[in-house]
Amino acid sequence: MKKKNFPPGWDEEKVKRVLEHYESQSEEEALAEDEAAYEDDSQTIMEIPNELVPSVRELIAKHAA
Repeated sequence: MKKKNFPPGWDEEKVKRVLEHYESQSEEEALAEDEAAYEDDSQTIMEIPNELVPSVRELIAKHAA
């Protein structure tokens, strides 16, 4: 059996809960959640080139640690 790798703080149960949340949302609920994220002044949403995603994730992980 292949070993499952999860990010720090995550396990199979958490993954299942997150999947259930998003798979059970209506389109209206998903849209409302997205709009709320854009209105959150404590976060920034931006587009970045795909090739930079690993570097950005690494910076975020270092910041969170």
